[in-house]
Amino acid sequence: MFSKTCEYGIKATLFIAQKSQWGERVGIKEIAIAIDSPAAFTAKILQTLVRADIINSVKGPKGGFEIGKEKLHQINLKQIVRAIDGDQLFIGCALGLKECNENMPCPMHNEFVNIRDQINETLEASTLLETALNLNLGLTVLKR
Repeated sequence: MFSKTCEYGIKATLFIAQKSQWGERVGIKEIAIAIDSPAAFTAKILQTLVRADIINSVKGPKGGFEIGKEKLHQINLKQIVRAIDGDQLFIGCALGLKECNENMPCPMHNEFVNIRDQINETLEASTLLETALNLNLGLTVLKR
């Protein structure tokens, strides 16, 4: 459903959100290990997330990546997906047709619209704070 880049982006953001709850910053190596991603690939993803104003990068000896506590309840998973994969998941055709709508539907259009809407609603309702809290409580995991 998500690109590999987006999967790593979501995991990285959630890991940073976990640490940011406690006022901690994390470096690329720590993030890459935590989400089981190559460090160079992780760095490129983090640059995208910084440009999208989802995470902050702080330079220097005590630097690293963080998310402001006030932003933890404002940012949702949909924003991360949009920053990395764009809107295609939310507006695109299940079969990848350039034009697919109620007037000219693909064979999967009617079923896919409902699925697409559910995914949209779920990602929009899932804030970083809520998701990070579930991670901290051990109710969910980032890797196995």
